[in-house]
Amino acid sequence: MAARRPLSKPQYEDLAAFRLRLRQFLRFSENAALAAGVTAQQYQALLVIKGFPGRDHVTIGELADRLLIRHHSAVGLTDRLVLENLVERCASEGDRRQVHVRLTARGERILAGLVATHREELRLAGPELRSLIQQVNLGETRAED
Repeated sequence: MAARRPLSKPQYEDLAAFRLRLRQFLRFSENAALAAGVTAQQYQALLVIKGFPGRDHVTIGELADRLLIRHHSAVGLTDRLVLENLVERCASEGDRRQVHVRLTARGERILAGLVATHREELRLAGPELRSLIQQVNLGETRAED
């Protein structure tokens, strides 16, 4: 394996600018979720459920895996989502030990509004994000200014 060359100051600047823009998007997302009456984690859970490949539900384990949280944390999150009438638990027909989590009509409505808001923000931020990614990826060719 070839030795890595140290990064130049402009390369560090590119990485820092990219990280800042990601944090700005995450802050936007947190604020949008709160304005819709849910937490950022609840929004992410709704998105995981709706966006799960091939079906309209997830197991608690799948939710935990997709949110990068522990199983017991996903159980607590699901409890709160059920209390807010955003999701419902359904027994698995194939495996009685498993519980499926799916969106309620209220969860669908809130998610649809948040997704529209996020898509608009991504449309506006997309060119800048693409440019920053390109700068970071091509950074090894960027000379010291």
